[in-house]
Amino acid sequence: MTSSTTTVVSERALLLLEIIAKAEEPPTLNELVALIELPKATTHRFATLLERLGFVQRTRDGKRYEIGYRLTALSIDAMRHSFQLAPRRAILSGLVGEIGETCNITMLDGAEMVYLDRVESDWPLQIRLKVGSRVPLHCTASGKLFLSLAPPSLRKALFQSHPLRKHTPRTIVDHAKLEIELDKIRKTRIGTDEEEFIEGMTATAVPVLDSKGNICATVAVHGPTVRLPLARAIALAPALMKAATAIESTFHGP
Repeated sequence: MTSSTTTVVSERALLLLEIIAKAEEPPTLNELVALIELPKATTHRFATLLERLGFVQRTRDGKRYEIGYRLTALSIDAMRHSFQLAPRRAILSGLVGEIGETCNITMLDGAEMVYLDRVESDWPLQIRLKVGSRVPLHCTASGKLFLSLAPPSLRKALFQSHPLRKHTPRTIVDHAKLEIELDKIRKTRIGTDEEEFIEGMTATAVPVLDSKGNICATVAVHGPTVRLPLARAIALAPALMKAATAIESTFHGP
C-alpha cells in the first residue's frame, strides 16, 4: 500500500468515526453509506476496522454503530489534558471560592460518571473523590441528571445491562421509583443526591451543554450533610449554573 493510499484510507476511517460520534442516534450501516458516500462494502470494511480497534461498537441489537470504549477513554483523556484545563480550573476554583464547598466536573463514560476535574474547599471535614474517580449513575447527582436527560432507549439499555446496586439505605433500586425521581430532575434540571451514594454526603449537579444543547458534562457540588443539607445544596444551583455556562465554552468554543 502506497503512502497516498494509506492517507486516503486513514482519512476515510477518521471521517466515518466522526460521523458516528456526532450522530444523534447510532446509525445503521446503510445510513453510514449514505452519509460518507462510499460503497457499502468499503464502508463496512472501515466500520469493522474501527470496531476491531475499539473505537466503535455495535448496539445491543447488532444493527447500529456507536462510539466504543477506546474513543470514550481517549476523549476523556483529551479533555483532562487539553489546553482548556486551566480556564476550566479557574472557573471551578472561582465557584468554590464563592460557595465555600467542594465542586467537580464529571462526564459520562459507559455506565459510570468519571471525575474530569475537582477543586476542594478549605473545610477540614472533606469527602475525597479524586480526579479520575468513577461513580454510579443511579445514585449520584451527576449520574441521575445524565439519566434524566438521556433518550429513553439509552436509559432502558443502561438499566438492563447494569443492575441498580444499593449503596446506602437511601439508594433507589426500584426502576419505577427511580423513573419518578428522574422525571422530577428532568423538570428542574438539577440532579440531587441525598445520602444515596455515600452516607452523610449530599450533592447537587447542573448540566454543561454541548453546541447542540445536549448534556455533555455536569458541574456538581457535594459535602457532608451536616454542613450541606439538601435544601442548601439546591439553593446553590444558580451559582453552579452560572459556572456551567462559562465552562461550556471550554468544551466547544464560544
